[in-house]
Amino acid sequence: MVLGFSKKPAALSADQQATLEEALRAVRHPAFDQDIVSLEWVGAAEQTKKDHVTVELILPTLALSGRAALEQEVIEKAKTALSVAEVELKILSNVLPAAGSGKEQQALPGIQNVLLIASGKGGVGKSTVAANFAAALAKLGCKVGLLDADVYGPSVPTMLGIQDGARPGTIPGENDERPKLLPMTRHGLKLMSMGFLVDMDQPMVWRGPMIASASMQMFRDVAWDELDYLVVDLPPGTGDIHLTIAQQILVTGAVIVSTPQDVALADVIRAKNMFDKVGIPSLGLVENMSYFICDNCDKRHEIFAHGGAHQAADKLGLDFLGEIPIEVSVRSAGDAGTPVVIEHPESASAKAFIELAQNVATTLAVTGEQNMQQSLGPAISISGTPKKPGPKGGLPILS
Repeated sequence: MVLGFSKKPAALSADQQATLEEALRAVRHPAFDQDIVSLEWVGAAEQTKKDHVTVELILPTLALSGRAALEQEVIEKAKTALSVAEVELKILSNVLPAAGSGKEQQALPGIQNVLLIASGKGGVGKSTVAANFAAALAKLGCKVGLLDADVYGPSVPTMLGIQDGARPGTIPGENDERPKLLPMTRHGLKLMSMGFLVDMDQPMVWRGPMIASASMQMFRDVAWDELDYLVVDLPPGTGDIHLTIAQQILVTGAVIVSTPQDVALADVIRAKNMFDKVGIPSLGLVENMSYFICDNCDKRHEIFAHGGAHQAADKLGLDFLGEIPIEVSVRSAGDAGTPVVIEHPESASAKAFIELAQNVATTLAVTGEQNMQQSLGPAISISGTPKKPGPKGGLPILS
């Protein structure tokens, strides 16, 4: 009997690697100023079989807009450059923090970006947007946490299907007398909510300082581990929790949720002005309950008027991040504890949430890259130009 052994993968020769990189310098993402080689998105390449090469592609976020087209272009150019029949991509990610410098002492260890989901008033579907936005990021492959900071009306336990009475576990913290809470896990998300810690049937009759202290505990006393994004569902309005977070946490930015009618849009202005005053960038405006498509006539109906959020975004100098339609599936999926992006992925709402996640994640990736370039500066180094941090661990995604 003859035993056969498969050939071990071998790194490309220096000439082959140079040929590959030269070909991939023609690949650019429209949101970035440089090609993917200059951006250091191209990692190691190996010949795994005679006519088969594997190439590492290190993306700035797995939620990158236009990712499929970018990957296909890399594959085609690599095939041509190396004259091989098959190229397989090993997808890794290296999510950089996009928050401005100067407040690094307020950063949460292991968490690259803290994103606030806010609204100037209640009733605009902010928690629905927060839950589906976080679920969309996780579905796209990112490491995501969802913190329900709406202490008075926590929605995450219901929307993410956490059973009543479920309580988080604990692990030892840095202080022996102060253990850390273990977040719940559901649908690929790490979750924390005041609803996990108190009886949901009882009112939260707390004064401002108690609320502020409790909200900080959910940030700092939870074992979040490494996250690309921590999505925070804020209470409506502008109050103690908003101010405390702004003062004590390094926040990347805020996404403001509105509906099309004037009474909601007036509150957007107040929310934007609040974030301006506390130095938190407003990343853009989302119009929720934007329109309804009738099942029978397949016609789009603007129940709450049309164009108001676009106009408000233009007036405030904000990016308009997308329109989320009204669909029964959004409500039913939330009530059942499964976000619509998971329960009904082909629905118009699910597609809108995925696009929202890609838009925000790509914008943050561009900002993170710009911050990294500025921090490197025009330094001269004998041993070479300083490199940005390498991709974090985790199982690679093969495509």
